[in-house]
Amino acid sequence: MLKGPLKLSLVSVIVLCLLLTGCSKSTSPKDEDKGNTVQSNKDELILAVGAEPEDGFDPTTGWGRYGSPLFQSTLLKRDQDLKIVNDLAESYVVSDNAKVWTVKMRNDVKFSDGKALTAADVVFTFEKAAQNVSAIDLTNLTSVESQGDDTVIFTLQEPQSTFISMLISTGIVPKHAYGEGYAENPIGSGPYKMVQWDKGQQVIVELNPEYYGKVPFFKKLTYVFLNEDAAFASAKSGQLDVAYIVSSLSNQTVDGMRIEDVKTVDNRGIMFPYIPSGGTTAEGYPIGNDVTSDIAIRQAINIAIDRQKLVDGLLNGYGTPAYSVSDHLPWWNSDTVFKDGNIEKAKQLLTDAGWIDNNNDGIVEKGELTAEFTLVYPSGDMIRQSLALTTADMVKAIGIRMNVEGKSWDEIEKMMHSSAVLMGFGSHDPLEMYNIYSTDFQGVEYYNPGYYSNSVVDDWMQQALRALTEEEALQYWKNAQWDGQTGFSGLGDTPWTWLVNIDHLYLVNDKLDIGIQRIQPHTHGWLVTDNIEDWKWKE
Repeated sequence: MLKGPLKLSLVSVIVLCLLLTGCSKSTSPKDEDKGNTVQSNKDELILAVGAEPEDGFDPTTGWGRYGSPLFQSTLLKRDQDLKIVNDLAESYVVSDNAKVWTVKMRNDVKFSDGKALTAADVVFTFEKAAQNVSAIDLTNLTSVESQGDDTVIFTLQEPQSTFISMLISTGIVPKHAYGEGYAENPIGSGPYKMVQWDKGQQVIVELNPEYYGKVPFFKKLTYVFLNEDAAFASAKSGQLDVAYIVSSLSNQTVDGMRIEDVKTVDNRGIMFPYIPSGGTTAEGYPIGNDVTSDIAIRQAINIAIDRQKLVDGLLNGYGTPAYSVSDHLPWWNSDTVFKDGNIEKAKQLLTDAGWIDNNNDGIVEKGELTAEFTLVYPSGDMIRQSLALTTADMVKAIGIRMNVEGKSWDEIEKMMHSSAVLMGFGSHDPLEMYNIYSTDFQGVEYYNPGYYSNSVVDDWMQQALRALTEEEALQYWKNAQWDGQTGFSGLGDTPWTWLVNIDHLYLVNDKLDIGIQRIQPHTHGWLVTDNIEDWKWKE
């Protein structure tokens, strides 16, 4: 490795290569005769598949929440079908009152520095995560204790079936090697170990020789941090093996590479203020909206929007219509899908509720109210801007005016309790539904800014949380969406109008097999390499 001022990161090389006319297919790593990046005996890859983690690689502060932590291992994990399987754990048992979780661990695991991973490290990890008060919500955890080297006992204040997600997504850190600089120099028991991090440019990782699981074929991975346009240009010049791209670039071809279209629950939707105006937050921000608090307005918008047109027109076909925050996940209620793009039905719904165009100006009124409100989106997000403008055009046809405004997140925080907001969610944890729709989370950060509340929905979700297993909880989660009479879905209260699930697109070397990609969550982390153990060169 070069040291001192002569050291150039791969990103620097790529940028220079793109700027200099001398860098072409003939001088790149591309094999010109075969038309593919790198040859099939090469055991390293160069990837531009996600952003650089601002807070580093510490699972106790959130690293790995939306995908494999890569450097660390977890007690449990989800397979390609999203079924829960063992990782560090050999088994786990939940007590009859659902408050005590006992995890039996395998005893053959070592960290990348050769030290044994034991129950003490698990206890340390969860205690540290609880202290950090980060993206990991462990407020329901009363205690975590070790029993010997291979058993961990978690005690909860209240039953919580979704606690299993904490065991799935929290990478275990070493008690003996954890310190102030851990996030920059992580040590773990995952398939790879960190070699080098050039901040703002790249991370280089190599195989962890102590890894206990299926050993990946590729011995070295270089993650370069490029925006989508730069990643696409680098892929075209033969510098990358895999590159994440946006749908607007999908109609362009790259020699020797193909597009892998990965389905997701990376959704976008419109959150409506659910209650009438009149209240304020502790900070003095207004709460409620007299137009969107009318269920007829929300349901009419939900029915009128043609989601497939949004997918085809704005995403170049790379997406799916969204009807919930969890489409096609195990806890999704598929009965909540409905026929959309139905302008006549939407108009009739408004008429039946007393919304009439008395002024013949194309906008309906009800008493002194006009069907007009503000829809905000985060400025700079082109997809959300396009979705906001297009949906506003669609609902004009039923007599509703949505005034679209791009705002900073600081501005949105002040407006989101009284204005509709185009937001994005999507997780492999059903607890996300509770956070978004529970009365307990009214006005809490970005989870339930519209102040939605339904006691029946709350009860179904509480039953889901009190279940002993995820399998037992599934029907309760589905009932919360729609139980035949009420629910938070578009068949019921409609506090949200979900629009699209955005496919994640990757340019991939034609000779590279990246295995079966599971449904990916909202874009965080390096999701495509979650199954890196299955990657290989094609025969």
